[in-house]
Amino acid sequence: MIELGTGQTQPAAGGGEHVKDVSEATFMQDVVEASQEVPVIVDFWAPWCGPCKTLGPALEEAVNAADGAVKMAKVNVDENQMIAGQMRVQSIPTVYAFFQGQPVDGFQGALPPSEVKAFVQKLVEMSPGADGGLADAVAAAEEMLAEGAASDAAQTFAAILQEDPQNAPAYGGLVRAHLALDELDQAEAILNGAPAEISKAPELEAAHAQLELARQAADAGPVAELTAKVEADPDDHQARFDLAQALHAGGQVEEAVDQLLELFRRDREWNDAAAKQQLFTIFDALKPQDPVVLNGRRKLSSMIFA
Repeated sequence: MIELGTGQTQPAAGGGEHVKDVSEATFMQDVVEASQEVPVIVDFWAPWCGPCKTLGPALEEAVNAADGAVKMAKVNVDENQMIAGQMRVQSIPTVYAFFQGQPVDGFQGALPPSEVKAFVQKLVEMSPGADGGLADAVAAAEEMLAEGAASDAAQTFAAILQEDPQNAPAYGGLVRAHLALDELDQAEAILNGAPAEISKAPELEAAHAQLELARQAADAGPVAELTAKVEADPDDHQARFDLAQALHAGGQVEEAVDQLLELFRRDREWNDAAAKQQLFTIFDALKPQDPVVLNGRRKLSSMIFA
């Protein structure tokens, strides 16, 4: 593992038909959108990276052996630094796996061939048809939740978990359904009972962040009063932090992020870097490609590295 320094897609040279070189311009199409159909492995690499020269071909071989059940996107970090930064790639090789538009797995550093094959096989099993239709059931439950039928969604997610107790999307969905029902203690109990094998899955990490934000919302103060305090004294950091929490509780997520960015700009170390930590909690609770996340991470990075 090596620390990072400072058009049209095409099959990667020698990579086979299921492997593509991907740029920032095509990442949405060839990774996020493509992952709605099958899992997509994203290999962040660079020509000067020795371990990448071992890992890349091993991944490509395993992906091509899967014969379309999983795809692979190769991202040259030297040529695509923005997307590498948005995905928090700090060393290479770094590998992420996307499915249904979200990261579902990943690792850093080179792995032995047997572990590479196991990683790819795990993703193959996520592909439509490989899970007995559970992915379709998860999608249906997500639609119920989006339409406000949280109780029906919770029942469907629970039924999926009876079939597959390690189904991370269903676990995350069940937690979010109970959050929508304002059953925070039940949501926390579900998270605490998740199998260790999936406890660090992106869906559960996001659910943890959403639960934390829901707890904060219960104690959020009035937006108007906190806004007046910040306007009266822009250096009242606690008031600005409380305002950000109140804004988020009221559904004004982008405005909350803006207040936290301003607090970080004024005093990044205030209260043990509370502004940055709160930003990460909000980012983790959202989908990685949400514009609020992308814009917020870019602004935060520009301040950190200024």
